[in-house]
Amino acid sequence: MNTRTSYAVIAILATVAAFSTLPAFGQQLPCPGCLEAEDQGYDVRTAAERFVMGATPVTITTDRQVYDHDDTIVVQGQVANFRVGSDASLIIFGPPPFNNVVAINQVSVNDDGTFQASFKTGGNAWKYDGTYAIKVTYGSDSATHRTYVQLTGGIVSAGVSCNPGELAASGQCIPYSISGGSVTSARINVGTTSLIVNIRTTDSGEIVLDLPRAVIDSKRGTSDDQFFVLVDGEETSFDETKTSSSRSLMIEFPAGAEEIEVIGTFAIPEFGTIAALILAVAIISIIAISAKTRLNVLPKY
Repeated sequence: MNTRTSYAVIAILATVAAFSTLPAFGQQLPCPGCLEAEDQGYDVRTAAERFVMGATPVTITTDRQVYDHDDTIVVQGQVANFRVGSDASLIIFGPPPFNNVVAINQVSVNDDGTFQASFKTGGNAWKYDGTYAIKVTYGSDSATHRTYVQLTGGIVSAGVSCNPGELAASGQCIPYSISGGSVTSARINVGTTSLIVNIRTTDSGEIVLDLPRAVIDSKRGTSDDQFFVLVDGEETSFDETKTSSSRSLMIEFPAGAEEIEVIGTFAIPEFGTIAALILAVAIISIIAISAKTRLNVLPKY
């Protein structure tokens, strides 16, 4: 019998031995602290769950992943080893590149190890769109956990400042008004030459988008062409008024609608002309260096 075969036999025997020591179906596995938990009136299963949570002594979740600038973030958490008198510390950090502290809270932990806190997203500290980090600490610096949420709505976005009543879409400010809901995010999709607006509805309503022609437009030659508007993927009618610099669309939506897409024939790239110039300069530089040094991207053997 060679060495490889011997190792295989040993592994099989070890597996059989391990399964033979498992308790019969329906029995509970013992866990450290379970008997003590029973004596103190705790459920044995709860103690077992806490034992399993030893690798992550504290965890947090949020009720949603995306919020706007006038919303409430509900944070729920669980600690593995509850200690009387020990509170959970919650800190929320703003989006990059700022990473500033926007909120701090100290919350009591219930006897079952659960806790809950809420944060209002209104106010100057929450004015930037982006990814916010929520950090919880319990007992010691080593007992920490983080989760992340998105704050949208276009009031102010990192790198571009938009006024109230304007939504930030890929670095552009677009005036708008809405009834029957709120805007949660917006972006420009250059590939489909469209503006995509995500909304949260409270009722049927309408949104008015004052689209700058320099940002998005629909043309056939030099003449204006019709926009194509979708509400949750379904084509819908709309009313339009025009000026030399903008086109204003009034779009109705039903209760429960989540996305409005306005498709034209032109949409400004997210990074604009400057990025295109930088890319062109970079390409020219690479070509020049390659020609000068006879750079070969393929290795020679």
